[in-house]
Amino acid sequence: MTEHLDVVAIAPHPDDLEILCGGTLAKLVKQGYRVGIFDMTSGEPTPRGSLEKRKHEAEVARVALGVQVRVNLGLPNRVLMDGPEARYRVATELRKYQPKVLIAGAGRTPAASPDHHQGHLIAEASRFYSQLTKWDDRFGGEAPYRVPHLVYALFPTDAEQRHWHSTFVIDIEDTIAQKLASIEAYESQFDADRFAKVKHFVNAHAAVHGAKCGFMYGELFALPHPVGNDNLMSVVLGSKVSIAAVNLTPGQDHLPMG
Repeated sequence: MTEHLDVVAIAPHPDDLEILCGGTLAKLVKQGYRVGIFDMTSGEPTPRGSLEKRKHEAEVARVALGVQVRVNLGLPNRVLMDGPEARYRVATELRKYQPKVLIAGAGRTPAASPDHHQGHLIAEASRFYSQLTKWDDRFGGEAPYRVPHLVYALFPTDAEQRHWHSTFVIDIEDTIAQKLASIEAYESQFDADRFAKVKHFVNAHAAVHGAKCGFMYGELFALPHPVGNDNLMSVVLGSKVSIAAVNLTPGQDHLPMG
């Protein structure tokens, strides 16, 4: 029997999730959770890639992050489209692995692959399809399962300025090196010159979002509903003061931002 996962992260191409939320995935593993990455497509064809090379790179990246499971769903790159067959394929794996949390790459990137927006739509629809009864023949006989929680990992080049119900930042100072190593694994996509630029962008993006919550590096996420918790202090104290705050009192850097 397939061992269930706590968290599944899904996006269209190998390297998408490493860039969007690799630090958080690595952190979840360190915190004791079972984590899976679902790549909708192989990412091929590309100018310097091949199916074999991309598969190897994805495995090197998985090891760098420490993620326990990586699944390629075999959907078509470049012409990825939201539709019944894609939804069935993703939902079948959700039924099989039964995650508590689904992290979906979210955003519309007109200067990059249109697959990104389609992947966003497929992930949302597949979460719904996963729970549907009297349709098991479309999901390889896997029993219905409802994924309790959906989280969006946001494409930084989204064409839209979105007003999410809520956003939050995860501190990845202790896993930023793993994140960068997982991105560097994709040699077919990032030669030395391009990787240097991507590294600069990733570090800068993580530094900006992290600093908003008092972290050296952070990754931004959104929810389709308000943040919920039964403890106000655990929510507020998750952030720190500014990374450049004047420390007037010992331990003050652990206080929330005002």
